[in-house]
Amino acid sequence: MKRSQFWSVALAFTLGLASCNEAPKVEPVASYESMTVTITDAEITSKFSASIRGRQDINIMPQVSGTISKVCVTEGETVKQGQTLFIIDQVPFKAALTTAEANVKAAEASVATAQLTLDSKRELFERSVISQYDLSMAENQLLTAKATLAQAEAQRVNAANSLSYTVVKAPANGVVGTIPFRVGALVGSTMSQPLTTVSDNSEMYVYFSMNETQLLNLTRQYGSMDKAIEALPEPELMLSDGSMYEHAGKIESISGVIDQTTGSISLRAVFPNPGRLLHSGSSGNVVLRYQQKDCIIIPCIATYEVQDKIFVYKPIDGRAISQMVDVVNYDGVNYIVKSGLDAGDIIITEGVAMLREGAKVELKEQGGEADAPKEN
Repeated sequence: MKRSQFWSVALAFTLGLASCNEAPKVEPVASYESMTVTITDAEITSKFSASIRGRQDINIMPQVSGTISKVCVTEGETVKQGQTLFIIDQVPFKAALTTAEANVKAAEASVATAQLTLDSKRELFERSVISQYDLSMAENQLLTAKATLAQAEAQRVNAANSLSYTVVKAPANGVVGTIPFRVGALVGSTMSQPLTTVSDNSEMYVYFSMNETQLLNLTRQYGSMDKAIEALPEPELMLSDGSMYEHAGKIESISGVIDQTTGSISLRAVFPNPGRLLHSGSSGNVVLRYQQKDCIIIPCIATYEVQDKIFVYKPIDGRAISQMVDVVNYDGVNYIVKSGLDAGDIIITEGVAMLREGAKVELKEQGGEADAPKEN
């Protein structure tokens, strides 16, 4: 054998021997946090931004034109229905009413005169002194006089109404808002700015919104919108300073129209306001606390979605195995599992979006807080 061939064979043998001594490739294993599924009673809290309005916010508009001669209330004053708020200059309206009443009296006299004339004409007609034409003319004159009287009486009613409109009264119990017009200001029925606003704040309307998905979940769960309203928990109100309002409310209605710009639907709750702590136009948060009995709660971050289906990963024999679950989303942070998991199952709660089916996994030691539902 040639020397060059010998070295070639020796080199090949050496390389082959080295390759046989290489260690096999080891599949990487990552550690993930997990939780053990348990059955528990839980209170899930949901918060919704809310706006507060009085049961009635009535704009007080003048119905006649004139200058304000007296302001009878102050801003923030509590008023009763029928209480006088403003008085508009009454002099021209009293004069108009006096003229209208005089016209009525003149018209009444004309009717009386026409009636006497007709009675006389009838006697003469019965004696064949006058013709049927003369009698008919007398009858028509009486009808004309009565029509003039009716017109005068209508004008008197209008004049009396106009005079009454100079005394602007509260249409309902409430609290007086801002008063931008003072004594001497010229006001009229065509003005756009109200004299003031009377807000009935004995009870307050609180408006908040749910998204379309939450609404569909409620409707499916309870079978109808009316039953869903009855089943909703009593709403609580968190004020703008973060404190909780002491009185619970009641959800009265759900709007029948979904806002196409936001995809949400409006709900209205009513709260008592005995201490006048709530003011129309303020804001806060409606808090709903759901009491769930014997349920399984998992965090949303422990799930992933494929074609509108929700999955979790269960570690089985050291590998991540996907499991489809049927869930209800109440607060956007936690799911309530309707099916797909049982008590005692272990699911991975970390890095689920990056995991792949069958990947090798190790589990970190479970913390004591893993199973607790999270507040929205």
